[in-house]
Amino acid sequence: MILSCLFFAPTVRTGRGVFTNDPIRAGTILEISPVIVMNAGDRKLLDRTLLHDYIFEWGQNKNQCCVALGYVSLYNHSYRSNCEYEMDYAKDIISIKTIRLVKEGEELTINYSGDWNSKKKVWFEVT
Repeated sequence: MILSCLFFAPTVRTGRGVFTNDPIRAGTILEISPVIVMNAGDRKLLDRTLLHDYIFEWGQNKNQCCVALGYVSLYNHSYRSNCEYEMDYAKDIISIKTIRLVKEGEELTINYSGDWNSKKKVWFEVT
């Protein structure tokens, strides 16, 4: 399920991202997407490819990874994100939900650390 007001488009900073044609209220589920789960061995192989930038750690012990279908892998990172994501390991899905009002035309972002208000540096900023 993906809300019909969502679309992806080019961004200046990151290549492309997810945007909305309509304002969206806080607490709105934007997307529920299935994921393809892979094991630790697959993760090592994926880490050597471009897909590394689009996978999520997966499982209670974070010893697996997944590729999310839908738009999930196109949401850009922000420490001031307007959305959060939730992983359902039993159903193999990721849900995206707004945490505040999102204006028409605004880019939808998530915090890659997994906690929408975390200031913890994410993998591509750690030196």
